[in-house]
Amino acid sequence: MSFLAPLRHTPFRFLLAGRTINTFGNAVAPVALAFAVLDLTGSPRDLGLVVGARMLVNVLFLLFGGALADRMPKHRLMVGSSLAAAVTQGAVAALILSGTATIPLLIGISAVNGMVSALALPASSSILPQLVPAGIRQQAIALSRLAFNGAYIVGAPLGGVIVAGVGPGWGIAVDAVTFLLSAGAFALLRVPAGATTAAPSAAAATGAGPPAEPERTGILADLRSGWSEFRSRTWLWVVVTAFAAINVALSGGMSVLGPVVADATVGRRAWGFVLAAQTLGMMLGALVAMRVTVSRLLFLGVLCTAFEVLPVLTLGVRPHLGLLLAAAFLAGLGIEQFVVAWETSMQEHVPADKLARVYSYDMVGSFVAIPVGQVAAGPIAQAVGVEPTLVGAAVLIGLAVAAMLASRDVRNLRHRPATSPRPAEPVMEESSR
Repeated sequence: MSFLAPLRHTPFRFLLAGRTINTFGNAVAPVALAFAVLDLTGSPRDLGLVVGARMLVNVLFLLFGGALADRMPKHRLMVGSSLAAAVTQGAVAALILSGTATIPLLIGISAVNGMVSALALPASSSILPQLVPAGIRQQAIALSRLAFNGAYIVGAPLGGVIVAGVGPGWGIAVDAVTFLLSAGAFALLRVPAGATTAAPSAAAATGAGPPAEPERTGILADLRSGWSEFRSRTWLWVVVTAFAAINVALSGGMSVLGPVVADATVGRRAWGFVLAAQTLGMMLGALVAMRVTVSRLLFLGVLCTAFEVLPVLTLGVRPHLGLLLAAAFLAGLGIEQFVVAWETSMQEHVPADKLARVYSYDMVGSFVAIPVGQVAAGPIAQAVGVEPTLVGAAVLIGLAVAAMLASRDVRNLRHRPATSPRPAEPVMEESSR
């Protein structure tokens, strides 16, 4: 099957276009915002407050976004969120360009931007199964990842060029325009009539008649229902819990201590090449993932996650440029196998009407861990040393991977490579805790 097969479906093309444009703008924005804040006060603390406010509010509203996405048309939620994000980023750009920006204003607008982003993330992730047949879902996810990484590779360096050439305010303005363009793409997206997604209801699966009209419930009840769905699948909560530990180690090791080690060894420019090598590995990984055909797809993805140990361990033990480039490339190659396997597994095994809520619990588990790692890395390194901290982070990643592999549910979850829009019957019983 051609890896471009998903592009034959017009709704998927609009989804891919909108998400790629968004990613491009979001790659430009952090570079521009960082230098805008530093130009304003020169304080890393102020930059942390602006960025941290967005992340905190984003995490707080993710669950609400998941519940909304399961209650209303997902593409409309994505349009509204993109338009709101265009307004917030346009306001930030106007403040910076006019010289009227202040840290409290930037914190407040960043918090609003984090909220509107949270409302769209679960919808954007969970809509894909409605747009392509189940038989090419894996290829569609991999193609989305390829576009994501490609947009980031182009957007991040371009952000630096814009900031250096015309100023950070114009970089934020570019991000605002990309949100408008993505809103246009999402507005043109139409979910096919009668589209089916993952995991049909028991009544439908057994031929007991059409499913009953769902009863309208409150947001809190929807969140409780989503949580029940999340915790009832052992492979779900095992992987999310393990990745919370992995994200703590990676965010602290790579984002905080990586630049510290690079400054003292290979240099800042070389560190940029290391990060580029990781992204290149991710792009190749997406291409490989399109063609992977195994019955235990999640098991393979988790196994490949072990490559994440390499760059962190290399930083701590032997920070040589050649070794770092190879380690980062392999880590990028491996993590894409996991990402595609994870999203494919969720979309195959989680009921369609609860998928966005389950995605939101997954995202909260991931996003909460990132600032924890970033905040903890510095004090731990100061107390015990940079090298022991990095080695410890690598060990933590290895233990988390081992914990996932120790789960029978993770090892035995079966891939459902359907050849038609309707998914195949379940091939294993979902265990509960």
